[in-house]
Amino acid sequence: MIFAVCLVAFSVGSIPTGLLIARTKGIDLRNVGSGNIGATNVMRAVGKKEALFTLLGDIGKGAVAVVFAMSFSLDVLGQGIAGLCAVLGHNFSIFLKFKGGKGVATSLGVMLAYSPHVGLFTATLWLLSAKFTKYSSLSALIAFGFLPISIYMLDMSPEKFYIAIALAGMLFIRHSSNIKRLIQGTESRIGQR
Repeated sequence: MIFAVCLVAFSVGSIPTGLLIARTKGIDLRNVGSGNIGATNVMRAVGKKEALFTLLGDIGKGAVAVVFAMSFSLDVLGQGIAGLCAVLGHNFSIFLKFKGGKGVATSLGVMLAYSPHVGLFTATLWLLSAKFTKYSSLSALIAFGFLPISIYMLDMSPEKFYIAIALAGMLFIRHSSNIKRLIQGTESRIGQR
């Protein structure tokens, strides 16, 4: 059962929300801005309204995967693994030749369904970091860097702790190029074209 649920979660995660929304405006997101399919690049290349729809769509993919696993009465670990599969689908989309985004919004969606108060804390931390730093990537690294700690403090179970570490680890790996640019001082700020 868990294999089938994870396959569906990966497929749902693979839907390239930002790319589809940008295409309605005649823009191939892979060829503009950072080339990323996430909400930040949609905002730079298309607009704020489209970025909001992308953000909500990508969050929805992660949440749907966890809720889908819950509907089949999978245990806490199974639900988390389904969430991880949705993030992997976003990052390595079957519709984009296994290329994709960085998984921030989809990871947030996973957490909002998997551990709602920790998800809200993570979202708040991202928003506050973005407000003060003006860097989307740095804000994601801060928010998800704290994820294992916030799970430990607010909703501790060994299974959720392992899933939190996996989500944070994947996000840091996907942001390796952003980390280099942040160190070099060449990373683009939110809203910068």
